Amino acid sequence: MKNQSFRFLWLGQSMANLGDVFYIVGIISLLYTLTESPFALALVPFINMFGRFISGMISPWLINRFPLKTLLVYLQVSKTVLLAVLSLLLSSDATTNLFIILTFVGCIAFLDGWASPASHAMLPRLVPKEQLVKANSFFSIVSETVNLGGWALGGAAVALTSGQFVIFGTVGLYILATLMMAGIYDPTPFQKKVFEGKRSRELTEGWQIIWKNPLFRSLHVIIIFEAIADVVWIASILYIFVSQVLGQTEAWWGYINTAFFFGMIIGGVLCSRFVIGIENNLKRLLILFSFGLSAVTLLFGVTTIPWISILLVIVNGIVQQLKGIVSETLLQKSATPDELPKIYAVQGALISLLFGFSSLSFGAIAELWDVRITFILAAALLGLGALYAFIRRRDFDITTD
Repeated sequence: MKNQSFRFLWLGQSMANLGDVFYIVGIISLLYTLTESPFALALVPFINMFGRFISGMISPWLINRFPLKTLLVYLQVSKTVLLAVLSLLLSSDATTNLFIILTFVGCIAFLDGWASPASHAMLPRLVPKEQLVKANSFFSIVSETVNLGGWALGGAAVALTSGQFVIFGTVGLYILATLMMAGIYDPTPFQKKVFEGKRSRELTEGWQIIWKNPLFRSLHVIIIFEAIADVVWIASILYIFVSQVLGQTEAWWGYINTAFFFGMIIGGVLCSRFVIGIENNLKRLLILFSFGLSAVTLLFGVTTIPWISILLVIVNGIVQQLKGIVSETLLQKSATPDELPKIYAVQGALISLLFGFSSLSFGAIAELWDVRITFILAAALLGLGALYAFIRRRDFDITTD
């Protein structure tokens, strides 16, 4: 954990994540000022999802040809250049065109779809396997702290200045992230891998790796259930739940979002505190936390008492964080350095696609029927995922050696 490259990785990723939050806050503020259109704001997460999905699908082509550190640095440089160009265009009033702004959003999301799997796959290369739980816990704590504070700081910065100024400031954070990532030393030798024959075989390599390995396949079945069910926690559905079920104002919507991130931080701290116990019980904890997520989601969906809903959201954040760290560790302990970035690329593309379509489906259910039905349905999906994990529990034995 005292590895200098690991320090550069988490510092660089923290700067990049904080920049991503500030940039999105600035873009949303700017678009609302220009258009005052909820539809225009809804296009931002949709384009983000679509850009990440496309790049996730074609990322094996890059991963096979370039070292992970090279990808991290050059992709961050590219994001910095794109954002700097957008910032200059906005500051010079050269464009207030919605299409041009959203094109930049899509391009940055496209680059993020490559950078994210490279960053996740770099971590297990920099720390010993016996320290993966601790490293993942630390990474998660830092990430959720950045998320928790980033939105508040970004919102305050926009209120005090403007969306354009926040976007300009994000360029500085991206530059710092690039410098940090440039300091990483990857001890894993890189060997260029070029496929002969059909290009489609190379682009589906990650999917083939997942399908052929029982652990990877079973883990991603659970991830599919969760990616669909987690849509109930998006801002629009929570907003309706707070208004219609809890009968509270927008302030409680903010409390619930803050409580979730607070729970995630607590989960990361707990995981860091009980490293040995978690290391020795990865399979059991994966199943336990999967059932726990289902139960907490169901309880939240049927409660009408505001303060109980806050407590349940904190518990949900804790359980989600613990389960996420357990899943990450199982995957990192089982995959080879060559397989891991391709698996993460598929995972990112899959989650983006499912999340996008599920957002529309659950939004329609919340509007046409009762918002509580969405939480009951999500709990059922999570329960099915947990049941699948229990039935296929032997698939997870190979990672606990």
